[in-house]
Amino acid sequence: MTQHYQCEYARLCGGCQILHLPYNKQLAQKQAVMQELFSKLCKVNPILGMEYPTHYRNKIYAAIGKNADNKIISGLYQTSTHRLVAVDGCLLEHPLAAPILKTIRDLMTRFRIAPYDDVTHTGILRHVYIRCGVYSGQVMVVLVTGSSVFPSRSQFTKELRKHHPEITTIVQNVNSKHTSMVLGEQQTVLFGKGFIEDLLCGLQFRISPHSFYQVNTLQTEKLYTTALEMARLTGTENLIDAYCGTGTIGIIASKYVANVLGIELNRVAVKDAIANAKRNGRENIHFVAADAGKFMVEMAHEHQSADVVIMDPPRAGSDEAFLSSVCVLSPKKLVYISCNPTTQVRDVKYLLKHGYTLKQVQPVDLFPHTDSIESIALLERATTTKERESFGADHSTQNRRKGRNFNSHKRIRRT
Repeated sequence: MTQHYQCEYARLCGGCQILHLPYNKQLAQKQAVMQELFSKLCKVNPILGMEYPTHYRNKIYAAIGKNADNKIISGLYQTSTHRLVAVDGCLLEHPLAAPILKTIRDLMTRFRIAPYDDVTHTGILRHVYIRCGVYSGQVMVVLVTGSSVFPSRSQFTKELRKHHPEITTIVQNVNSKHTSMVLGEQQTVLFGKGFIEDLLCGLQFRISPHSFYQVNTLQTEKLYTTALEMARLTGTENLIDAYCGTGTIGIIASKYVANVLGIELNRVAVKDAIANAKRNGRENIHFVAADAGKFMVEMAHEHQSADVVIMDPPRAGSDEAFLSSVCVLSPKKLVYISCNPTTQVRDVKYLLKHGYTLKQVQPVDLFPHTDSIESIALLERATTTKERESFGADHSTQNRRKGRNFNSHKRIRRT
């Protein structure tokens, strides 16, 4: 792990903030950050790094534009700017991305497809989004246009497939809004199924253009396997997968517990999650499309319970409504996966004040060469029943109805 990597674009794009450090020193720096945040609360386990920390991103976004010579370029926006840096090959991206992007640039010139200009709002192609299945080898290319107009798109698609037969689906996504968001809501499948499939921890998952799916497949397997090992599941538990996305960790966990309930606000992701559960023959997992915090508050008001909660919130962490609902539900164990240890430690301190103890913290290097750190925190319930009931009385409405069993969510809100 002492390798020292170099990239000609690193200083321009700013995406790899610590690429200048040998990989072992990157890990040491991240370990030090975790120690600073958590050492007074709990022992921090050694960070889990990658054996080969390059070309790990299965998800690639490239903006399309022109350089000073009026040549079509693709690349990344420089950090905190709107300056497009032309990138012909990225150290982090899947190896198939660069040649596909080169072909797209060549075809744009050949078919006279102009890049979209977000100042004049003219032109056609805004972004290219590529997903690569690490195990399946399937490749999805999403062409993001400024409007539904796409001249010669059938021939463009045919030529792209001719040069890259490894592409299994091509989608046109329309984003006409003046926004920094890459994808719009409207899309048309130009070739294939409109999604790809890949394996994660031996299970098959469907990935569509809007699906949330971790970008580093190999380290995600390490992350999820470690999280479930930390939970020490016995096969009898009722488990809640909050912020469940396309259901990955909940479906993986379903093999080791009695029942799983996945909660996710994004209805497209829930649709994929349901399909993923069916695809893998998992009948003991159910999903609801809802805000995780609000839904768990509702569950707490219904006197429902869970043995284990796995939560993987966005970078901003959880809000107090969600954390208080966890305390009212009072699961024996809470597995908190975070992409932002700073907000994670804030939320952990709240939980420590309300009946939980922090057992261990495990950092994982999901994003080598960047300053991002993934972290797993295991918390266990420590309060007495009387203390938990007292907390619940302060955070719930009066006149609750009689409690229901774990699967009664189907009567609360149908998917």
